[in-house]
Amino acid sequence: MAVDRTPLETGGGVWHKKHREQGVVPHTSIETEAGWSKSGWHGWWYGWQLHRAVTVGAVWLPLAAEVTVANRGDNEIAPSWLHQLPWEVRSVLGDTHYNDPEWRDQGQQRGWELVATRRGPHPHRDRGVEVRKVFHKLRSPALEPFHGLFKNVLEWRVKMPVQGLQRSQLLALGAVGLYQVVLLYQHERNLPLGKGIKPLLRAA
Repeated sequence: MAVDRTPLETGGGVWHKKHREQGVVPHTSIETEAGWSKSGWHGWWYGWQLHRAVTVGAVWLPLAAEVTVANRGDNEIAPSWLHQLPWEVRSVLGDTHYNDPEWRDQGQQRGWELVATRRGPHPHRDRGVEVRKVFHKLRSPALEPFHGLFKNVLEWRVKMPVQGLQRSQLLALGAVGLYQVVLLYQHERNLPLGKGIKPLLRAA
């Protein structure tokens, strides 16, 4: 299983830090619920984030998902998924933000091992570095195409087409649920799983 978060920029206005600190809302379109966050790949963004756990394999099967304000930490959200994950999970692949001792301990109690990027200067020299490299190469192909599918089909390329946290949750998590229904449809009809899924999602 691979875990990650994806930025979802708000469909409303941005509340800049200066105005937020003053408690001033310059325009009614501003999303006061949203928050700021930053990643090494996407830079700064204002809005929400989609946290997701996806199987690593030929089929991208979402096992857990949640939409939160952008400034909620990955290691804060991930432990809430423990009761949702199937007992068959044996390895959880994550980046540095998921390298949390508490979550690692909780995972070991359930029988899976957390494989996450280590903090500190590169290159790492510990005994597990080569193993983590192998798992990291598996993680990206599982996560990026999955989110790319929704950006393509539902047109999330720039900003969410709705405003507000609740509406963004309904849209994003509803899309994940719809994807699961399409996979179930293919399974029950003995169709190749994940093949031709874009037309099915658009039709749904």
